[in-house]
Amino acid sequence: MRRLLRQLTFVLFLALLGSYLLWTQLRPSGHYLSDLRSELALDRGEPGARGNLLGIQPELFAGDYQSRDRLELKFAAYLEKARAAGLLNARTVVVLPEHVGTWLLLSGEKPEVYQASSLREAMTWMAVSNPLRLGLAWLAARGDDRLTDALLRMKARRMANDYQTLFGGLARRFGVTLVAGSIILPEPRLEAGQLRVGQGPLYNVSLVFGSDGEPLGQPQRKHRPTNAERPFLAAAADDELQPLETPAGRLGVLIGADADQPQLHALLRRQGVQLLAVPAFLAANPHHPPQDDSTLERLAENAPAPAIAVFMGCRLWELGCGGRSLVVTPLEAQHAEVGSGARLINLWL
Repeated sequence: MRRLLRQLTFVLFLALLGSYLLWTQLRPSGHYLSDLRSELALDRGEPGARGNLLGIQPELFAGDYQSRDRLELKFAAYLEKARAAGLLNARTVVVLPEHVGTWLLLSGEKPEVYQASSLREAMTWMAVSNPLRLGLAWLAARGDDRLTDALLRMKARRMANDYQTLFGGLARRFGVTLVAGSIILPEPRLEAGQLRVGQGPLYNVSLVFGSDGEPLGQPQRKHRPTNAERPFLAAAADDELQPLETPAGRLGVLIGADADQPQLHALLRRQGVQLLAVPAFLAANPHHPPQDDSTLERLAENAPAPAIAVFMGCRLWELGCGGRSLVVTPLEAQHAEVGSGARLINLWL
């Protein structure tokens, strides 16, 4: 009798294990209608031969990241609106916000992830639905926040591929230079024109794509991780800045809090940059975006060239993000007004 009970228990365990493993492989795609609205919130200067800096401050939700195609649909709608308004040309440099690529972490997950009530619950669903992959990534994770580190490592190769395919494809489709916000990846690098990941520390990086869809230069690493990022992010050395040649002039890129560092602006000035892109991110109550005038003041004081800082708008579970995107020239500095939907911020050079 005991032997029979043991056999039945073992069979039941195998059945439950098999059901669980089968469940982890199911990734049904739910119906989702995204908000594609955008509005020209700020337009400074006059059209000229030098081109323009065009910032896109999107409004993103967890469901927008369910697949790369859904996210592409959203950014393509924004760029179509800009093209219809006469804001795209061969010398346009489009700037996207910080972490716009990081949330590709969510792509291809279960509906429970997007329907979760909190970020922690969403991360838990990701963990239980990817047990083997997460376990392997956990072994390589480091830092104080090992779960976040492991989840990012677990999806790193797919994230890198989606990031390059999506934003390189948009740059080629619309014939512009595109500063693709930023993405967190382990030891990212370009090899033969392809974005690759390694086994080393996580970095917050930005990659710029030319109008042919090909990357320009190596990924630009962030130098000053925020307090929220330090438990899992490494910092770049201060001499790791690389100006890039674009049809609009020599471009510098500073990610988020790096724009607060006068020594980085000074280095870019010595490198002869002619325009500056700042992909930025600011956590906020989604219903009350912050009014961060300090960012405007610091950029106006330090920027070595005409600059644009672009914040991300999002409502990701209980996490909101906002901020007012802004432009800086030698003559003026101005924030864009906040509003519903995506915001387009244009600066003619």
